[in-house]
Amino acid sequence: MFTKIINGEIPSHKVYEDDKTLAFLDIRPITPGMTLVVTKSQVANFEDLEDEDYQALWSTVRKVALKLRKTFPDAHKIGVQVEGFEVPHVHVKVLPLFFIEDFKKEAEDPSEPDHTSLAAMAERLKI
Repeated sequence: MFTKIINGEIPSHKVYEDDKTLAFLDIRPITPGMTLVVTKSQVANFEDLEDEDYQALWSTVRKVALKLRKTFPDAHKIGVQVEGFEVPHVHVKVLPLFFIEDFKKEAEDPSEPDHTSLAAMAERLKI
């Protein structure tokens, strides 16, 4: 699925892109502004990335985290999560955390994403 987003076959709300990575909003965010950072190389596990792709991934994660910190100054922390159980493509979730419980929550709303709100948030977070 992420490869289709990278290739533009599935629309997304992009906040950052370079030759190695893409950052876009999660359509079912746990907290507002939750962003996914993916590598353009399709690798299932982050520890298997080539060094250059690994460095690019974490450089982009930092850029997104700094932008989230600026956009959400009331957030207690900016959290990151690497898991990849649902999609076998390296990705890091970056999200503002207001309470410790935020990091443990799961997206609850199975309805159609609010693309108008996501587009507005993507504009606020563009790097």
